[in-house]
Amino acid sequence: MREHYCAIVGLGGMGNWHRELIKGEGSWNDRACGPIEHLHLAGSFDIRGERQAYARSVGLHTYGCLEELLSDEKVDIVLCATPNDVHKEIVLRALEAGKNVVCEKPAALNSAQLQQMMDKAVQTGKFLTVHQNRRWDEDFLAVKNLYDHGWMGTPFRIESRVHGSRGIPGDWRQKPERGGGMVLDWGVHLLDQALMMVPEKVVRVYASFTNITNERVEDGFTVELTFENGLVFVAEVGTNNFIALPRWYVLCRDGTALIQNWNEQGKMVYVTDRQHNDAVPVRTAAGLTKTMAPRTKDTFSEQPLPQVQADIRDFYRNVMAAIEHKAEPVVKLEQVKRVMLLMEAVFRSAQMHQSVPFEEG
Repeated sequence: MREHYCAIVGLGGMGNWHRELIKGEGSWNDRACGPIEHLHLAGSFDIRGERQAYARSVGLHTYGCLEELLSDEKVDIVLCATPNDVHKEIVLRALEAGKNVVCEKPAALNSAQLQQMMDKAVQTGKFLTVHQNRRWDEDFLAVKNLYDHGWMGTPFRIESRVHGSRGIPGDWRQKPERGGGMVLDWGVHLLDQALMMVPEKVVRVYASFTNITNERVEDGFTVELTFENGLVFVAEVGTNNFIALPRWYVLCRDGTALIQNWNEQGKMVYVTDRQHNDAVPVRTAAGLTKTMAPRTKDTFSEQPLPQVQADIRDFYRNVMAAIEHKAEPVVKLEQVKRVMLLMEAVFRSAQMHQSVPFEEG
């Protein structure tokens, strides 16, 4: 593999995260990561003076303007890590300058903008991809592994939640014209994970929003996807949740799996004897119930959910291999567009207060 040089546009939180990842100064899933071989940082540009000063303080070359960065012949990869509303402009300019581009999610504010970016990549013959980094989350990979192997029979409901209690950060994320709100911030991740996990087509979408801490953009949402095979996938984000529900809750024909939070291994409980019918009614506050009586221990088994390890550096390794035509991109633009169209259906459903069909090509 040849040597590649990346320049970062926008050195905020995610831009700096990329800097640390490429340099080997960060960690992923609580494991230290070394530098990415064959990938070098050429420098960065940010419109904010304090971020330019920070870049210099950590030994990063700074460009005086975007034009200077794009004219650097050494740079062959541009990372766009700016606020959402300027992704399209920067990506188009970088492609026109003959650069390959990695864009932070969401790639654009809508599918029309994304299509312009995709068309420009075809016209220029340059590589374009989107940083859908949550595909490397090990909690997601553990649930996908369960889905793929069918250890507890056919899944019929999967619930994926991310809960916090700090509201929306007090910056551009609170402004709809800048691509703020939790659907474009976190929904893009959870919906991408859903589509990567379940191979069937989505047929219906139902969504509802909350505006507890912010009236201009949604500070939380619940989305219910119905797939062609009947599976229901619930994706939920909340920013005013002082007690968080489990990160993953998976219902299958013969058992249930749960992952409480990001770093927990999780467990699965599955039936071993359905015929054993010795349920003893249990006394509740206002009566008896036999239907909800707990199972006896000899009719089920509890096991830890098998873990799956991932290396987020594989994203950039794939980017370089794809640029050199040695591999197919892991994050394909067609997948990115499918997620964008699904988010647009989410907004339609929430505005109409009803489920809407989702027609896939």
